[in-house]
Amino acid sequence: MEPSALAKLLDQEAWALLNALPPYEEKLAMVLSERLRAKGFDPEVVALVLTQSRLRAKAEAKFGPFAEGMLFTPAGLEQATRLVVAAHHAQRYLAAGVTTVADLTCGIGADSMAFAGVGLKVVATDLDEATAAVATVNLRAFPEAVVRHADGLALDLAAEGLTDGTGGIYADPARRTRSGKRIFDPKAYAPALDDVWALRSQVPAVGIKVGPGIPHEGLPADCEAQWVSVDGDVVEAGLWFGPLAPDGPGRSALLLRTEGGQTLARTYRGDGIATGTGEGESLPEAVDDAEGVGRYLYEPDGAVIRAGLVADVSRVLRGRLLDRTIAYVTTDERLDDGEQVPLATGYRVLDTMPFGVKRLKSYLRARDVGRVTIKKRGTAVTPESLRAQLALKGSAEATLVLTRVAGAQHILVVEPLGHPGQPVAPLTSPPSDSE
Repeated sequence: MEPSALAKLLDQEAWALLNALPPYEEKLAMVLSERLRAKGFDPEVVALVLTQSRLRAKAEAKFGPFAEGMLFTPAGLEQATRLVVAAHHAQRYLAAGVTTVADLTCGIGADSMAFAGVGLKVVATDLDEATAAVATVNLRAFPEAVVRHADGLALDLAAEGLTDGTGGIYADPARRTRSGKRIFDPKAYAPALDDVWALRSQVPAVGIKVGPGIPHEGLPADCEAQWVSVDGDVVEAGLWFGPLAPDGPGRSALLLRTEGGQTLARTYRGDGIATGTGEGESLPEAVDDAEGVGRYLYEPDGAVIRAGLVADVSRVLRGRLLDRTIAYVTTDERLDDGEQVPLATGYRVLDTMPFGVKRLKSYLRARDVGRVTIKKRGTAVTPESLRAQLALKGSAEATLVLTRVAGAQHILVVEPLGHPGQPVAPLTSPPSDSE
């Protein structure tokens, strides 16, 4: 967004118009645009407010009702931290005794809003003038926050009161090019990760949001690397240093689940044993062939997988891997770890067969299956292509898992566990075979 466009949007009449618009509907946008123009509104203003209305509607998934009073840029919204995750970021700083946070790459201000919301003083900076102005609007209700159009790396940390032991630094480096292409090399982030985590020599409490695809290799040995999922979707990873990592260096997963308007949270940290660093312990076993597939299949949460903690979860479930390179765990007993937010999604295994379209098609037709949910891991087969080849017409439904079992391509026919009325027994009391 150009500064001139933002200025028009912040005009009193345009701002009132934006906040008076009905909930955004794509199919009605053109009609509404023509109606507003017919009433004499500037066509550019109409385009600007409708764009913001569309972005606000899209932003509800990240910001909930707060989106109604915010401004957005497309790129800023894309990279913005979900408010439920930003709240956990803020709690880290609060628990570490931090009182002032420098948000070096504030973007539209999502994390700064969370920091200020828990009473932290915030110095937010962004290199882009219009983005800094948008952040200023979004932080208007927080006198604890000041936004500057500036290079965050150029801040005088001592002058800002950040080097006295109560300061903290946060950064969310840009991970896309101007054309929108993702950047995977951390050295190509803006600013580069090396430049940000080097600041921990001046301010120990440093936190950095990174893409969830960041490789484990090359991460600083003194950070806690945490991958975060929301309702099963992996949304980010964070690198936490000094007092922001009270449990010390390592890898962890934060699992967030929304239920009934509330958010349940669970942090899982590997014990190091299943990853081969514990004395006298070995990696969990894997099945030798399809005969080793148990009665149940568990798919670890994506954050657990990205954190490299599948082996640990396999031990928690007392299971074995379908394949040493695949994140599926099979067990003979129906188990969970007794927590509200489970580490893995469970399925009952109904059948297992070597992969083959003709065989699968015959199997499903014989059971009157017309709709299939297809999950895959470790195979080049695409669900869309397979679904088209099956050409099913029955009335029943089935869930298929395409994966490798002991190195060979297989299909598992499964049904989800955990439906109401189907309680899962805790680890301390394994279920009987007569469930």
